[in-house]
Amino acid sequence: MRRLLTALAACLVPVLAAAAPTPAVTAKDGWFRYLLPQIPAAGFVTLANAGDAPAVLVGASSPACGSVMLHRSMNRSGMDMMIHVKSIIIPAHGSFRFSPGAYHLMCMKPRMTVGGTAHVTLTFAAAPPLTVTFTVYGADGHPSSR
Repeated sequence: MRRLLTALAACLVPVLAAAAPTPAVTAKDGWFRYLLPQIPAAGFVTLANAGDAPAVLVGASSPACGSVMLHRSMNRSGMDMMIHVKSIIIPAHGSFRFSPGAYHLMCMKPRMTVGGTAHVTLTFAAAPPLTVTFTVYGADGHPSSR
């Protein structure tokens, strides 16, 4: 009986591994604009969803930040402001871009160095987390600002 169970388990492992869904969301071009440790850093990245259903980003974390929030910059009646957003939807077979002046990841109490990298783990409502490497740029948002 024990041999039978062992043989069945050996047959099921490859089947279960093949059936495990691959993450539908991928990330590219992640970068932070870092100024000083006392000033929050803004993170930007493009997320692509190859899945058949929308993916819902609900949070982020990073050892390079005291905390990370999803934010949106906007202008209301001539007043520039940033607002916290609870989630961001990446459409099925679509993409979502965090960019300067729009949606961004707000890194509070940043611990990073211009020219270095920072790892950010993105958390989704119904998908596995995704860890992304962000390049750290200076004030002008370019690698030449080192």
